[in-house]
Amino acid sequence: MNRFTLAPLAVALSASVSLAAEQGPTRLEAVTVIGDAENIDTLPGSAHLIDEEELARFEFTDINRIVRSVPGVYLREEDGYGLRPNLGIRGSGSGRSGKISLMEDGVLIAPAPYAAPEAYYFPTAGRMVGIEVLKGPSTLQYGPFTVGGAVNLLSTPIPSTATGVIQAEAGENAERRLHAYYGDSTETTGWLLETHQQYADGFREIDGAGSADIQLEDYVAKGRLRSDAGARYQQQLDVKLQYSEEKSGMSYVGLTDADLAANPNRRYGLTALDEMQNRHSTVQLNHSIALSEGFSLHTQAYYNKFKRDWFKVDNALDLLESANLGDTDAQGILDGSLDYIYDPNSEDSPGFELKHNNRSYTAKGLQVSGDWNFTAGGFSHDLTLGLRRHEDEVDRFQPVEIHNQVDGELVFVETKEPTGSNNRVEYAEANSLFIYDEIQLAERLAVTAVLRYEDVSTSQQRYDDPARTVAGSSRSNEVSEWLPGLGVVYSISDQWSLIAGVHRGFAPPGAGSRDGVGAELSTNYEWGTRFDGDVVSGELIAFFSDYENTVQNCSVAVPCPDGAESGTFSLGEAEILGIEASLQHQWELANNWIMPLRATYTYTDAEISQTSDARDILAGDNLAYLPENVFAITTGIDSGAAWRLDLTAAYQDDMCVNTRCNRAGSDAFDRTDALWILDAAAHYSFSQSLNGYVKIDNLLDEQEIISRSPEGARANRPRTATLGVKYVF
Repeated sequence: MNRFTLAPLAVALSASVSLAAEQGPTRLEAVTVIGDAENIDTLPGSAHLIDEEELARFEFTDINRIVRSVPGVYLREEDGYGLRPNLGIRGSGSGRSGKISLMEDGVLIAPAPYAAPEAYYFPTAGRMVGIEVLKGPSTLQYGPFTVGGAVNLLSTPIPSTATGVIQAEAGENAERRLHAYYGDSTETTGWLLETHQQYADGFREIDGAGSADIQLEDYVAKGRLRSDAGARYQQQLDVKLQYSEEKSGMSYVGLTDADLAANPNRRYGLTALDEMQNRHSTVQLNHSIALSEGFSLHTQAYYNKFKRDWFKVDNALDLLESANLGDTDAQGILDGSLDYIYDPNSEDSPGFELKHNNRSYTAKGLQVSGDWNFTAGGFSHDLTLGLRRHEDEVDRFQPVEIHNQVDGELVFVETKEPTGSNNRVEYAEANSLFIYDEIQLAERLAVTAVLRYEDVSTSQQRYDDPARTVAGSSRSNEVSEWLPGLGVVYSISDQWSLIAGVHRGFAPPGAGSRDGVGAELSTNYEWGTRFDGDVVSGELIAFFSDYENTVQNCSVAVPCPDGAESGTFSLGEAEILGIEASLQHQWELANNWIMPLRATYTYTDAEISQTSDARDILAGDNLAYLPENVFAITTGIDSGAAWRLDLTAAYQDDMCVNTRCNRAGSDAFDRTDALWILDAAAHYSFSQSLNGYVKIDNLLDEQEIISRSPEGARANRPRTATLGVKYVF
């Protein structure tokens, strides 16, 4: 079985059907990292594919709910809708998914993956047809983040024949969703038009101001030209255009523990003006040509642009911490029963600072790769070589509006123009290459050798006046690393195989890093076994990551241990070890009924292994927001005809919110709560074209403290019921 070799440096933009299936051995492949589930058995590392059939079971639109059953993946919920998820892999850190290679259709999709890797934009999960998660040595093909793994989201493909879909939902909290697309193909052309729109009043009620509304609109257009079947060289050109807008009443401010216990869906009135507005656009072009039966060349260009202004209260944390400790005045200010007045002459009377987190991002690049299948020395090789030139930039211009709180209402006072960290431009450019060679040494033994090189230059310029005529402080940094990897797959039998791998982990520091600040580096090991039987399959994999230098990118959402909200912070040496397990089985019952079962489990033990020179980080300190145990089980019953019922339960341990939980004197405010969640969905097929369903997220209505970041405790989404219908034509 040939490994699927094309990915960020070797993909078509919007194809999802392999031309190999249509045109013989000359392969112009799809935009996937893994390909299909069968390819997983040949990869020299852990990999997981959530395909279109699996996504249709629950019709989730929240990426957190979609990936929580993937072993080795950790999440920290925030807004209840997955708008800006916090995902981590194998202890890599989850803040704004800033330590994973996040892609859509094989292209880096974070707004500025090198300069500012925190993903304040995340693709609309509801329009995806697949999610791929890759770990181990294979991640060195993608980069730049190889410490944990890669996540690739697969968008709707251009259909091979005229096909359309209209899907509509309505649910509690005035939730509405529309997903529709139509496309067609001929032998040499293809096209697709698509929209995904989502609206809701939100489940959090703001004191005296109603609910926090959500409006999301996403539009995609794809086109394709390809050579006819008789052409000497098979070629394909794909174009993808995407545009989206979001307007949502999201806030960084949570609740005190007592207020959350009384009403987990409350929001303080001081957050009534908080709102995120953003828009995102993408242009992607890809050309592929099969120059011979064993060699193909792929060239890809991309341009992503993201503009956002998150207007929100920026200084409520001290009030929350004081109220948690019993300060009645602080609690009164939060409740709106006490006024909060700005005094420019007193640091104790700041009023409420509402910052325009106004940022513009651009990311652009060119990727070229070649895929060559050949035999040398009696061994077959599946060789891929790739190059990428990438540039990205983030421009911050963030004025602050001062408001008084009077009789529970916010009253505008003045605007402070941005300087320093609120008025800066950051830039990154990166050159990378990789060589990936899968060598079949024997019928049952395959060895994969990987080598990646990253050369990253970053810079930051701050300004001391709004017109940017007075330059302030500046920073620049350069990082370059060779990243080797080696993986082995040995097939004991047609059902059992052993895997082992080692690779160099890398995460570049952001553009806020000073000269000489090194990248996050680790040596990552994994070993285990896979079983793939007729009705039962599973895997058991152990992993160990030895970090030479653990680096945290500081942000308002995830401040560093020293309180910094920009730049980087070195946590020093750390060790992370764990076990990933998964089991799948399917029972065939009487009357053609089917009962599937899938269970996954992840155990993780992580700690700082060496005390820092400043002794602010101690050996034995834990890593933040990393649960020890994560478990998920999915089952149901399928009639084999018109209806089916699916259930999924997920558990996540409590988590430390900082690096000090293991020290004496830590308290309940240093941890989140453990949480069990049960989701259910029932589908009924009225015809081959028309399908109806009802889904209930959080069926048992369990709500706990799932995060204390950025400011205060917040709970997960309450029980929410939704009715939907899907029509295919």
